[in-house]
Amino acid sequence: MTLKSKWIVGFTGYMVALCSLFGCASDQLSEEKLPPNVLFIAIDDLNDWVGVLGGHPQIQTPNIDRLAARGVLFANAHTQAPLCNPSRASILTGYRPSTTGIYNLAPHFRDVDLTRDAVTLPQYFQQHGYRTLSNGKIFHTLGNTEEKRADFEEWGPIGGGTAGHPAQKIVPNTHMGNHPLIDWGVYPAVGDSVRNDYKVATWAEEKLEQLANSQEGKPFFMAVGFWLPHVPLFATQKWFDLYPEEAGIQLPPAPDDEREDVPDFSWYLHWYLPEVRLSWLKENNQWENFVRAYMATISFTDAQVGRVLDALEKQGLSDNTIVVLWSDHGFHLGEKGITGKNTLWERSTHVPLIFAGPDIPQGKVVSRPAELLDIYPTLVEWAGLSAKEGLEGLSLAPQLRDSNASRERPAITTHNPGNNSVRSERWRYIRYADGSEELYDHAQDPHEHLNLALDPAYGEVKNALAGWLKEQDAPHAPGSQHRTLENINGVWHWEGSPINWDDWIK
Repeated sequence: MTLKSKWIVGFTGYMVALCSLFGCASDQLSEEKLPPNVLFIAIDDLNDWVGVLGGHPQIQTPNIDRLAARGVLFANAHTQAPLCNPSRASILTGYRPSTTGIYNLAPHFRDVDLTRDAVTLPQYFQQHGYRTLSNGKIFHTLGNTEEKRADFEEWGPIGGGTAGHPAQKIVPNTHMGNHPLIDWGVYPAVGDSVRNDYKVATWAEEKLEQLANSQEGKPFFMAVGFWLPHVPLFATQKWFDLYPEEAGIQLPPAPDDEREDVPDFSWYLHWYLPEVRLSWLKENNQWENFVRAYMATISFTDAQVGRVLDALEKQGLSDNTIVVLWSDHGFHLGEKGITGKNTLWERSTHVPLIFAGPDIPQGKVVSRPAELLDIYPTLVEWAGLSAKEGLEGLSLAPQLRDSNASRERPAITTHNPGNNSVRSERWRYIRYADGSEELYDHAQDPHEHLNLALDPAYGEVKNALAGWLKEQDAPHAPGSQHRTLENINGVWHWEGSPINWDDWIK
């Protein structure tokens, strides 16, 4: 007996008993809905370079695009933090970084008082009768104790990563410490089956078949996390062949002077990182190679998403499964002179967010701002669970029902205390911890090249957006480290060391 039929038998028997006591319309049983499953697809470091978002004109993402075609695309969705750990902790606990103090790659959220006992999104579904299982990168780390691994009933064998590097770096001697992850190019393997993301998709295929034929009679919450296009940007030759060198790769807009009207403090948010600067890419003739590798890894990941979606359909589960696909944050490929994340600009905050499944309209696009923080309350409401108290996100159910429905607030991104971005349907406002500001009009300037913050004509717009920010963000949680920015006795420190402009790498 399949999972669906098991639910039908149990639910029908329950309704028959009720009808025998109280009477029912003859067609009532057929109208009752079964609890929906949830397929939760996470992608790491994927910016808006997917076909349906139009972030890059040459990108090929047919599977993400077809998911959007059968659901609702939130085309103005933004992360709460431009870094893996705080973003994922926010999504899965339902709290902002500015509330928890989790801004950096450490600590684990179970080591922070406010979130130590938080009921995470999968736990909440488990409490409501769901079987929960996960594989790949969902949380930033799996956690090093059983108490920290209480979020899923079943954990797959892969927690993230790429499953190995070539014997030698393809791109040697990068200038920001030559970190082993900062590498890109064709992975020396004939097939994709050696890559971890391929294995995660295979696990999902197998589990969906098992779930479809389960005798357990429970709906499921399955989380599937893909590492790429996180660095290192390795993919096998077939994915690079989608973007042949002779055809030319369109490079992102990155004029040499685009930071001339940007506050110097903006450099503090990515003062010294493994990720290379655009200046290095140009000097070493690697900019096009880097962009091509990012695009190849996106298309590889898209293919793995397609395998999971195909398995869902093959097993007859599509009609009763809510699918949500998201990326934890964006990624720069030369814009503003840098690569990587760790900024409050569009390229770092703007991410894909798609919902599809039962009763969700098909082929709709929402231009209202959305936050990844909204995923938790949205899934809870759409699955018909009781509301979870204390969540800081807003349910996107109104926009799922009507793509033109209003939204009461913009999207806010935070990177270390006091550094915040506010994104509305038209504007982006940034305020840094030293009080310096940026303002961009996306109706006229989608690439954020002209900072309007000092123009008094925009004072009213700026003040209205600033009104959404907290008076004070939570301080760094104890144990915070890696990409920390702190003011210690009046001196700004990056990862514990004073910032010295003589060490500036532009």
